[in-house]
Amino acid sequence: MKVSIVIPTKNEEVLLPRLLEALAKQTYRHFEIVLADAFSTDRTREIAASMGARVIDGGMPGPGRNLGAKQATGELLFFLDADVLLPNVHFLQDVVAEFESCQADVATCVLKPMSELRTDRIGHGVYNRYVRVTENVMPHASGACILAKRSMHEAIGGFDEQVVFAEDCEYVQRAHKKGFQFRQLTSQPLLVSVRRLERDGRWRIAAKYLYADLYMIMKGPFRHMPYEYVMGGEERKK
Repeated sequence: MKVSIVIPTKNEEVLLPRLLEALAKQTYRHFEIVLADAFSTDRTREIAASMGARVIDGGMPGPGRNLGAKQATGELLFFLDADVLLPNVHFLQDVVAEFESCQADVATCVLKPMSELRTDRIGHGVYNRYVRVTENVMPHASGACILAKRSMHEAIGGFDEQVVFAEDCEYVQRAHKKGFQFRQLTSQPLLVSVRRLERDGRWRIAAKYLYADLYMIMKGPFRHMPYEYVMGGEERKK
């Protein structure tokens, strides 16, 4: 089964290369990389093209993923953030096999922070457990890692581009409401950056996520941005 890895980016010249290097070493080879770039002002596009990715014009994460999906040719769409890292060379092989064996339509992986801080490990552990507990009721997924059947993505109309915050959770919850099966995959963790936690503060981020969950339960998706949002590596330019 061909996999299209779709990565929305903006100014990711620092962290993107390590992800592309990890992808190049994967034992699972039947994949393509589509980079939906939001008009980076650094060398993101040049680096991605030189490392085998197909670069297209993107935008904010939701619209960028949709644009990437439209250009993709795989039966599976694997949405990743530019600052994640694969734990070993068997990641794609194991995750795709588990996705197929559990008959999922859309899924996420267990997330493991690239941090030695105990608070980060505990926090991500709580998050992973919460995703597992709620997967059949109110699915949750981080945009850093969403694997979806193309047929499912197209059936629900992709990411809702009017949703400006927590669009990743809205995406999997809408799929669930339409009868598609969501699963948390546990065969391999995905290594995720803690740069946003370091920049915005860990407790502040936790409070934002809790608020987002309660807001979506009571009022529905976010149609207006509740917080200042900086995409990708833009904060490195400040």
